[in-house]
Parts: sequence; structure tokens; C-alpha cells
Amino acid sequence: MLIDFHTHCFPDKLAPRAIEKLSFVSGGLQPNTDGTVDGLRRSMAENGVDISVVLHIATNAHQQKNVNDFAASICAPDIVSFGSVFPDSPDAMEELERIKELGLRGVKLHPDYQGFFVDDPKYKPLYRKISSLGLITVFHAGLDYGFAPPYHATPEHMARALEWFDSPVVAAHWGGIGCGEDVLRLLCGRDVYFDISFGYGQMPKYYAERILEKHGTDKLLFGTDSPWHTAAMERRMLETLGLGGEEMAKITHLNAKRLLGL
Repeated sequence: MLIDFHTHCFPDKLAPRAIEKLSFVSGGLQPNTDGTVDGLRRSMAENGVDISVVLHIATNAHQQKNVNDFAASICAPDIVSFGSVFPDSPDAMEELERIKELGLRGVKLHPDYQGFFVDDPKYKPLYRKISSLGLITVFHAGLDYGFAPPYHATPEHMARALEWFDSPVVAAHWGGIGCGEDVLRLLCGRDVYFDISFGYGQMPKYYAERILEKHGTDKLLFGTDSPWHTAAMERRMLETLGLGGEEMAKITHLNAKRLLGL
């Protein structure tokens, strides 16, 4: 079984523009799907993915409701959909309650796109609300190709923010893309999940091996960051890391099944 814990897709009418914009600001990244739900499913079939977790981002307060309505509309046996809130929205707390009522399993927050430092104390009540609702939080973590520094969710910032959560937190991209040394120093061994999305060709093997040694495999989740990477790409990387069968099973599906309650 293969569960992809980090994917993206958009409503059909918005997908072409969204993919074009994201590719441009990221320096011309080549997408591997057209950004639609059907495109994601085609990629899943081609790459042997059984379930995809689709992560949505509300980049302003006005998007929240539409983003979460779309997230709920695509839930299916093969798609687990997460909602999002814009942290500075005056009704973010109420929208978190609606996310729970919609049956979504968690929220995605992208501090660079949403313009907030993950460890700013003003967001402690937001994190406490997420925790009280039992929602999973996935953070974009580390650098982002579409933005200049300072970056808002580096391991130093993430390490402080973790203190304010009582529900599961996932730091995407091996705990922080481009931040291997600080991931080892500040996040490994903490009560936080890492997904391995966008690792192929980006995460130096040295750091991947050290993270596996120090953090273990119980809190690692397979992910691609589709449409930008495919499951075949990320599996190719995993297969170079000397993992045993049980360790590989934890990363590819067992940890995700446990976390999602599947």
C-alpha cells in the first residue's frame, strides 16, 4: 500500500492559472499533473498510490470558505482532504470549527504564502483551537523557492511553535527543505512528524540518512508535493537509504494510516 501524505490540486477552472503562477514564481518548476483532481488520480494510478492526502492553502481571509468547501467536495475513499485557515482572519477560529464539522482531518498552513512567523505568540490561541478540535496540522517547513528570506517556518521557528500544540504536527519536506543541519539539531527526536515530500533531488542523501538515524521511522510520512514530484521519484530516493521492509512499510503507509485513523 502507498499513501501520499502531501499533494495539491485545484478546482478545474482555477487549475491552469494556479499551476502556471506557481511554476513561474518557483523558477519554472515543471508540473507532473495538470493540477486537477482527475490529473492527481491519473498520477496516482500511474505511480501505484492508493490514497492521497490533498492539502489546501487559504492565502487570504476571503478564500477560507471556498477553499474548505472545495476540500470537502473532493473527499473520497482515495482522497483525504485537509482544509486551511488564513491565520490573521477575524473568523479563523469559527472556520476551524467548520473544518471539523465538514469532516476534514486537518489543516495546512504555509507561513510564507500566508505571511506569518510560525512561532509568533499571537498564533498560540489558533494552535490551541486546532489542538482542541483534534485536527492534524501540516506546515510547509524550511525554505520556499517562490520567496526571498527571511523564511517563516525554519526549524528554529518550528521548534518553538511545537510547544503550543497538543495535536499532531507535520513539518513538511523532511522537517524543513534546505535546513538539514538545523532539522537534525532542533527537530529530530521531538514529537513531530516529517513528510518526505519534494526530497528527491533536493534533500542531500547525507542529511536524509542522519535524519533517519536520529528521528527514526515511526514519524516519517511518504509524500510527493504533487504536482511537482511523483511517487516514483520519492520512492527512488527512499530505496537508496538502506531501509528494511518494516521501516519502508511504516513510511509508505503504516504511519499515515495510524495518524489518519484509517
